[in-house]
Amino acid sequence: MSGQQRSLFDADPEPWEADDQAEQLVAGIVLATGPGQEFDYLVPDALRDLVEPGRRVLVPLGKGNRQVQGYCVRVESRRAGPRPLKSLADVVDRRSLLSPAMLRLTHWIADYYLCPWGQVLETVLPAGVRGQAGTRMATLLTLDPRGAKLLTAGDLPDKHREILLVLAAAPEPLTPQELARHARCSPSPIATLRRKGLIRSQTARVSAVRQAEVALPREEHLVLNPDQQQALDAVLAALRSQQHRTFLIHGVTGSGKTEVYIQAIKEVVRYGRQAIVLVPEISLTPQTVERFRRRFGAVAVLHSHMSDSDRHWHWQQIAEGRVSVVVGARSAVFAPTPHLGLIILDEEHESTFKQETAPRYHAREVAVARAAAENVPLLLGSATPSLESWNRASLGQYQLIEMPRRVLNRPLPEVGTIDLRTDGQRGNRGSISRLLYQAMQAALQDDGQIILLLNRRGYSTHIQCPACGEVVRCPDCDIALTHHKTGDLALCHLCDYRTSPPTSCPACHSGEIRYWGMGTQKLEAEVRARFPNAPLLRMDADTMRTRGAHEKTLCEFREGKARILLGTQMIAKGHDFPNVTLVGVIQADTALHLPDFRAAERTFHLVTQVAGRTGRGNRGGRVLVQTFSPDHPAIRAAVKHDYAAFAAEELPLRELLHYPPFAAMIRLVVRGESEAAAKEFAQRLGQNVSTALEARQANARVLGPAPAPTPRIRGKYRFQIQIQGPDGDKLRAAVHEAQSQSQAPAEVEWIIDVDPINML
Repeated sequence: MSGQQRSLFDADPEPWEADDQAEQLVAGIVLATGPGQEFDYLVPDALRDLVEPGRRVLVPLGKGNRQVQGYCVRVESRRAGPRPLKSLADVVDRRSLLSPAMLRLTHWIADYYLCPWGQVLETVLPAGVRGQAGTRMATLLTLDPRGAKLLTAGDLPDKHREILLVLAAAPEPLTPQELARHARCSPSPIATLRRKGLIRSQTARVSAVRQAEVALPREEHLVLNPDQQQALDAVLAALRSQQHRTFLIHGVTGSGKTEVYIQAIKEVVRYGRQAIVLVPEISLTPQTVERFRRRFGAVAVLHSHMSDSDRHWHWQQIAEGRVSVVVGARSAVFAPTPHLGLIILDEEHESTFKQETAPRYHAREVAVARAAAENVPLLLGSATPSLESWNRASLGQYQLIEMPRRVLNRPLPEVGTIDLRTDGQRGNRGSISRLLYQAMQAALQDDGQIILLLNRRGYSTHIQCPACGEVVRCPDCDIALTHHKTGDLALCHLCDYRTSPPTSCPACHSGEIRYWGMGTQKLEAEVRARFPNAPLLRMDADTMRTRGAHEKTLCEFREGKARILLGTQMIAKGHDFPNVTLVGVIQADTALHLPDFRAAERTFHLVTQVAGRTGRGNRGGRVLVQTFSPDHPAIRAAVKHDYAAFAAEELPLRELLHYPPFAAMIRLVVRGESEAAAKEFAQRLGQNVSTALEARQANARVLGPAPAPTPRIRGKYRFQIQIQGPDGDKLRAAVHEAQSQSQAPAEVEWIIDVDPINML
């Protein structure tokens, strides 16, 4: 576990007498790959001026003294010990990449999420920054004092004067090419001034991307309504008192939460500080960035779909304090802001804020920890808050701010359900019911736009033989293959296995193979066939693979180039389309009955959020929800836009079953190619966890080991252990102890997921 310390000694050291009074400079190093412990290394005299916490270093490791990379997290002077320490080999960075505050935050993440500290440090620093990708060596020019003196004296040719004036006015050093462009001259007079010593030059590593953003027309801040003003006043009170406070802004869709964010940031910028704005989907980033740029000018962007060069350039701009607003997805919570003043999580309920690979952190929890440590306010905004945040607000841990009305008092859209169980719908072989079809016709005739949500990719969700019932499955995963019309593939959505669709049953060889179920590709084909004159766009993981695809698709729909937008959950979140007058939810039950205690909550979030995409303009809007479960509490509450009713129904069930937010949870997943080996280790691990919990009197419940809901993925059998208890610290301590006692065989892997979101 991170935080433990031990020394790395030379193999077979020579006898050595220590001078008890001798002082030596020692650096605490966390290896980039390894168990996460701190190792002590001696800082040689040649590196004393370069070693600093937050820089990467090279250190010798093991008997062979092979050089590995690590992070300096501590430097201290202390008396020499009884045995000599190995010395640092080199310092990689010439400036610190991680501030002391960020080092403390990463240490907290490592402890809380039970992962190696070095792994967290590697996650916090983008690959482009760590590898200096997107950088180049360049000559940078600045004005020499002699040049400045001659400018004052006036004894200069006009062209030379113009060059020196440009250089004097530049906010940062310029390359020769940039200086020539700004001064509108050839390289020759610049070279002459350099030879005369009037211009200084130095070589340095700079970003290969010098981005000049296209200036957007600046917009003035809007006049707030009473709900917005009340929310802003509460946030400004915390900002002006320089107090950390976490606010949960529960505002219905279209209530103007973003304008509250913007005007709070305006205050932060006025203080000369920076704000971080997190959004759950990359598809939301372009829209959010444009809106903030129209108010604040330069905005930095951080998300995983950027090139290393772009990400490195933005990271550098943030670290140097050149931008006041940072917008990004989950990883932007680690933005290197030297003057942080505010953190905002929009759509805080979204599961995409949880990282599903190690380190398995949740951006909301990291934001809470960072905001508290740096004593700045945190804003969590959502029309459908997570039950964890809602419960914390009810306990007074968060300050709840209600925004129950839309801007301009526009009504929330009318939501109706279409019961797919009724006889009237059974005769309809397509995915669009008669009522929804008629509503789509009316919306198109009225020159409105339509959004259709179906949270399933592909063409057909499974391929099955009607003669024997055989379902075509992935050979490496225990799930059915999905038929994709594009490329005519049978595709596994877990491991990307792909094959040609069978023409006969692989089991009984019957030629009566059938394609069942509905995905977004089939929905697109049906809509095009039934509305051939309505331009259509599809937005799902298959169509959004290329860079800039999200922005292009959303921009075309916003500009009215398409009348119908259909897709998966990525179209349901945060988008503002004033001309959308109809939203259709094709199948509201796709996730409702999954073996996941959050299934009802996710369904409520999705239906409520997509319903909020309509009725945002003067024309009003309507929502039709097709479902086989119209009486389910989550569907009933979503139809009424009634979050409080949903929470009142769901929270007592969670409390009864000891699920979050009333208990902490850790999920352990063991996987291996041998089912027997994975099962045997899972049983041993589960016993070690139970013993450690009993020793701590943790009053916890251990479920499993048992096969995971998806028992096999990528050829590996999976067993899970679910641990629930009222004291999260005791749960983590017990799992950490079991981790140290449970050595998995080489062919078995296992993961620790603290506060899991994905239970499948």
